[in-house]
Amino acid sequence: MKYSVIEELLGVTFLDKTKLLTALTHRSYLNEHREAKQEHNERYEFLGDAVLELIVTDYLFREYPHKPEGELTAIRSALVNTVSLADASTRLGLGDYLLMSKGETKDTGRARQYLLADVFEAIAGAIFLDQGYDAARDYIARNLFEKTKEIVEKELWKDAKSRFQERAQDKVSITPTYETIRQTGPDHARQFVIGAFLGSNLIAEGEGFSKQEAEQVAAERALAKQNW
Repeated sequence: MKYSVIEELLGVTFLDKTKLLTALTHRSYLNEHREAKQEHNERYEFLGDAVLELIVTDYLFREYPHKPEGELTAIRSALVNTVSLADASTRLGLGDYLLMSKGETKDTGRARQYLLADVFEAIAGAIFLDQGYDAARDYIARNLFEKTKEIVEKELWKDAKSRFQERAQDKVSITPTYETIRQTGPDHARQFVIGAFLGSNLIAEGEGFSKQEAEQVAAERALAKQNW
C-alpha cells in the first residue's frame, strides 16, 4: 500500500496508517486474503456516513439561511447521493487503491458506483477517527462543497423524474411515461431496465435494483439527451 501517494491525493497525512488501510479494505478482500490483519471498512463507512451528514448539514444551514428545512434536506440528499460520492471518489482516484476481491474488481455501472461511494464515506470516517472533526470537514469541503452551487442553480436537488416532467410539460406539452423493458437476476438481486418515453418515443433507458431507482436513472439520462 503506497500510503504517501494516497495521502497526497486526499490532502491528509494519517497519524495512524492502519486507519487508512482499513478504510480502503472491502469485505470481499479479506475473504480472499485470510492472512490480512486489517478490518474491512464497513464500520468506518457507518461512521463516515454520519460525519458526512452532520458536516454537510452544518454547511448548508449556514450557507443558505433563508431556505426551509425541506429544501435543505433535498439539497443535502443531492450532494451526498451515491452518484455524487462516487464521482468524488473517481476524481480522487480511490478506485485504484481499493482492496477487494477479484470478482468485485470486475463490477461496473451502479455496482461500481456503490463501492466508490462507500469508500468515500469510509475515508471520511477514518479521517474523523484519526484527526477529528475539522480534518474530516476539510476533506469533505474540498471534494463536495463546490458542487452545491450547481445543484441549487440547476435545481438538481429535485429528483430527476420531477425535473424531467417539468421540462417535458413546459417544452413539448407531454407528460413522460415509464415502462419496464427487461428485468434480470434472481428474486433477491433483481435488476430492472426502465425506459423513459415521451409519447411513443423512447428517450433513454436506466437500470437499477428497483423500478424506482431505474426510473430515476432513465429520467436523468433523458434530461441529458434532450439537453434539458
